[in-house]
Parts: sequence; structure tokens; C-alpha cells
Amino acid sequence: MDLKLKNKTALITGSTKGIGKAIAIALAREGVHVLINGRDQESVENTVLEIKNKFPDTCPQNAKANLLDRIEREAVINTYPDIDILVNNVGIYEMMDYKDVDEEVLEKYIQTNFAVANSLTKFYLYKMLERNVGRVMFIASEEAVMPSGLMPQYAITKSMLLSLAKSLSKLTTGKDVTVNTIMPGPTLSENVKQIIEEMFQDKDMDFLDKEARFMKENLAHSELQRFIRPDEIGRLTAFLCSPYAGAFKGSPIRMDGGIVPTII
Repeated sequence: MDLKLKNKTALITGSTKGIGKAIAIALAREGVHVLINGRDQESVENTVLEIKNKFPDTCPQNAKANLLDRIEREAVINTYPDIDILVNNVGIYEMMDYKDVDEEVLEKYIQTNFAVANSLTKFYLYKMLERNVGRVMFIASEEAVMPSGLMPQYAITKSMLLSLAKSLSKLTTGKDVTVNTIMPGPTLSENVKQIIEEMFQDKDMDFLDKEARFMKENLAHSELQRFIRPDEIGRLTAFLCSPYAGAFKGSPIRMDGGIVPTII
């Protein structure tokens, strides 16, 4: 299916690995010129080269920056002032006891998981509204609506993204501009795969067997009974960025593998 995205330009934050990279690849497959962001120059350049080799008709570019740094963030904005798609993906997470979540930790999570997205969106959204075309996506988590209690500092910031997206969507009334949020469930990132490999070191077990055992023992309430693959989230994001998804307005879109038990 042609998603009618050819020659659009997209900035995907945190796009040298994991979900962000999968989104960049899915968009590039549709002919989008993707701006690859990360803190490490080599990782960014390698991702740009990989995408250029896979999709030679596109023009992926280097948007290397520590987006927490105002000067570096403004440099990205000044270099790429006009984009069609903004995917706010960059974020951090770890399991923490609430007693260890002091003000410094909470501020770090708010700045990384929320404030960066808010700053970029504030700049790009109004330009999209002026042109009457554009897509803003936030990548949240099922933790936004069903906090596990295992990482409260993370869940807070993901709930904040849901609220921001819903508020900003009100600004798009009557415009071909959308602001939406995807809430993925447990996803097979590079870190997660490494953790599973370290947990089950039986050489007679392949990774799929290890994954199945992990799900059974730790996430039995998942209906999917496997981790979501980043490329699945990438394909969903590409569709939501397309002209075919204009009716999604301020929508919290769950892709949680059935892990959230509620109807809504």
C-alpha cells in the first residue's frame, strides 16, 4: 500500500536504534526523507548510511544533537526549520523504587521524556498549522494508562505526553494536521533482548524459546505472549503519519499486545 508520503521530511528523535530507528526505516520505505537524531555522531552517520543504502531514492540526513541541550536543540531547528512529520520518540527508562525517585531523578525524566518533545512540538506545530499540513506523533507507553509501579518516574512522564497531545490536538480543528500518541506495550529493544539472553543461558534454547519462557513467567497477562517488534511500531507510525490517517485527532493509540485489561 502506497501511503502517499513520498518526498515528505520527518524528524525522528532518538532514531539510531530501537523503536526510533524502526520508525525511520518504515518512513524511508515510503519515500520519506528522514532526519536521524542521536547523541553519538558515529551511530547517527551509520544509520544515515544504512537507510541511504536501503532506500537510495531518499535523502536521509544527520540531525545529531543532545536534545536536552538548548543550544544543540536550536541548532537542529535552525538547520531543519521546515518538516512535515515530527516523531517524538526519545526517552529513558529504568526500574526504580519510588523512595529512590528524588527531585533530581524526576527532573531528569521530565526533561528527557517530556520537555524535549514539548519544545520541538511548540516550534514545528505552528508551522504545520500555517501550511495546513503536518503530523506530530508522541511515542508513549502502556505505562501511561496502566502504571506497573515498577518505574513511577517513567510512567508519570508518559502520562504527561498523553495530556499534551490531547490538548494540542484542539489547535488542529479544521486543519490537515494531527497530533497523536502511540502507546506500545513491552517491546523487543536491544536492551531487552540482552536481558533475556542473560537470564536464560541454556545453549539448547533458541531466542524464541527464551522469549516464550520469559513471557510465561513474567508477563502472563499479555495476550500476545511475545514482545512487540520495533518494526511493527514503525509500520503503525508510518500509517498514522499518512494522509489516510487524518481522522485520528488527539488519539491515544494502544499497541500493547493485550496487556492493558480495560475496554478504553
